[in-house]
Amino acid sequence: MELSQLTAISPVDGRYRRVTKELANYFSEFALIRYRVLVEVEYFIALSEIPLPQLKAVSSSVFPELRKIYTEFSEADAQKIKDIEKVTNHDVKAVEYFLKIQLDKANCSELKEWIHFGLTSQDINNTAIPLSWKNSMEFDYLPALINLMQHIQDLAVTWKNVPLLARTHGQPASPTKLGKEFMVFVERLHNQIALFLNIPYAAKFGGATGNFNAHHIAFPKRNWVELGNEFVEDRLGLQRMQFTTQIEHYNYFAAHFDNLKRINNILI
Repeated sequence: MELSQLTAISPVDGRYRRVTKELANYFSEFALIRYRVLVEVEYFIALSEIPLPQLKAVSSSVFPELRKIYTEFSEADAQKIKDIEKVTNHDVKAVEYFLKIQLDKANCSELKEWIHFGLTSQDINNTAIPLSWKNSMEFDYLPALINLMQHIQDLAVTWKNVPLLARTHGQPASPTKLGKEFMVFVERLHNQIALFLNIPYAAKFGGATGNFNAHHIAFPKRNWVELGNEFVEDRLGLQRMQFTTQIEHYNYFAAHFDNLKRINNILI
């Protein structure tokens, strides 16, 4: 059964697809796979730049080609990963194997076991998903919301002298101006956007139980906490949580969603 408005499971991919299709760049399975590939590639590059002894021979000249794996990532590439997943029965492991194949093609087979070094799947998921969320907010949602707020403010200025009967307790009260009443919503939106911008985009990156155990055993003289912070914060632009289990806490996700709920209520 082909996907259409009538066969979609959710109205998001059905009747509302025309207004939500841009979100597929961030929230589709294709997008999730691409962001996973991005994190894995950047992690391999980061290990090469430290450098770990076994990766000293990796030249920075190959980094642009490695980055093309995710900047030029295609649906065909995503399908290859899904085909690998049929064998691995594991989504992140399939990404790892796909990247090893890419290193084979680049005549770098001796380096491919450093893909995903020391990591657990949630190190990839809990960076890929927050990064896709951050990009969706910064590139699509917030610009649209700020433009909407500005439009409402423009209407408020246009209608600033239009008189309007006001009410208190559901009864007629002292008069107001239509422009001022529109500014009520401008201020509410402005305050919520300011709150939203103060919420970090959090990530987890620290191995199976959040302690960099495998990293420390393999290279005990490296400060893996510091290196993990640099990778997540400087390279990915996220905030690394310092004390985690296998997964990120999701508290900041909840804060973002609560904030969006308040914004939706204001718009309604």
